[in-house]
Amino acid sequence: MKQERITKFIKTEDADRKWYVIDATDQVLGRLAANVARVIRGKHKAIFTPNMDTGDFVIVINADKVRLTGKRPELKTYFSYSGYPGGAKFKSYKEVAATHPENIIQSAVKGMLPKTRLGRKLVKKLKVYAGAEHPHTAQKPEVLSF
Repeated sequence: MKQERITKFIKTEDADRKWYVIDATDQVLGRLAANVARVIRGKHKAIFTPNMDTGDFVIVINADKVRLTGKRPELKTYFSYSGYPGGAKFKSYKEVAATHPENIIQSAVKGMLPKTRLGRKLVKKLKVYAGAEHPHTAQKPEVLSF
């Protein structure tokens, strides 16, 4: 008798979504971003499906206290392009950290997600705040540490 192997696919609405809060104080940016991307993507779950959104929501607090190692704070730059000739803009890490520290973690995690429609949907599940306060207490987020 022949055995059939059936791959189970979970529906997006059946995926159990949780909210996690992560404190970025004194955590290295790359390691933090890799772990956050893994949770947002849903790779920590047994029901992970590459083409579906099975991940959880992540709130990152104290984004202004994330650290970089070595000479990275002096060498790292952020690039944006307006689309016009000569419209390239470069900002140093220190400039971005002084004005919008949330964008540092946001761009690091975004770079570790798929560059597809799914990735654009997943990045919306990341909430980053510079201070220790966040407006998502109604979701009862669990503390997650790496």
